[in-house]
Amino acid sequence: MSGLLPDSIRVFERGWLSSNNVLLLGRDDTALIDSGYQIHAAQTLELVRHGLAGRPLDRLLNTHLHSDHCGGNAVLQEHFGCHTSIPVAEADKVRRWDAEALSFKATGQQCDRFGFDATVAPGDVLTLAGMEWHALGAPGHDPHSLIFYCPQERILISADALWENGFGIIFPELAGESGFAEEIATLDLIDTLDVRLVVPGHGRPFTDVAAAVGRARSRVDYLAADPVRNAQNAIKVLLKFLLLERQRIALLELPQLLLSMPVFAMANERFLRQSPEELARWATSQLVRAVAARIEGEYLLNE
Repeated sequence: MSGLLPDSIRVFERGWLSSNNVLLLGRDDTALIDSGYQIHAAQTLELVRHGLAGRPLDRLLNTHLHSDHCGGNAVLQEHFGCHTSIPVAEADKVRRWDAEALSFKATGQQCDRFGFDATVAPGDVLTLAGMEWHALGAPGHDPHSLIFYCPQERILISADALWENGFGIIFPELAGESGFAEEIATLDLIDTLDVRLVVPGHGRPFTDVAAAVGRARSRVDYLAADPVRNAQNAIKVLLKFLLLERQRIALLELPQLLLSMPVFAMANERFLRQSPEELARWATSQLVRAVAARIEGEYLLNE
């Protein structure tokens, strides 16, 4: 991305267990957008410290509160004492630390408790690192997600609303709520922006925005044509996330592990209707077929 990002913006491209982190370096202030997953928190802290080169981290903001985007919040707050802003719709859940409403328990993922100092709502305009950033509502993957757009630099921080090849799981549809229409509306919104560079929540930054939006639209159409496909995709992606975190899972434990997590159980009850054993065998076979996992003895291993 050399030459595409101004010196005041640095992107830490992390992978799939942790979201990308965007460090903004102004003359008078610094900010970080999204903090990665909890088990990578020490690594996130070192990346941020290195990027700051001795400066403090003044502000921390989250696009949404899935564990791979806010799992480093607690460590960064403890180290820097940074002012933290979260999406306004999540404030009461964080204040009460409702792990179920925040989805951490539902997905079997970890997140250390953190606090917040302010909220960000769609339509807010923030000045970060000397640049104006517009907070825009981006429901679909998550009903309360925000994306951040800088007209000055024509840069969009798109979180999980748009990747170069797709977007995040459409979670509301798993609960029987609307999500496909909202994802399309978010893509429509992105289409109205003058964007030269997208920094996604996962994957590399990219410039061919029209092509990415086109692929995303096709993906939504495919999933919406048969919602079972969204449920199947969710099961595969979330199992892969567990494998990325744990590296191996005993095959005999997998059926009950999956159904002990509410999002798996909900997707199975609404759409797949398989026994725990059938669901575990299906999910395992899908990851093995995709060369995303392998079976070795009694274990499913991350690949």
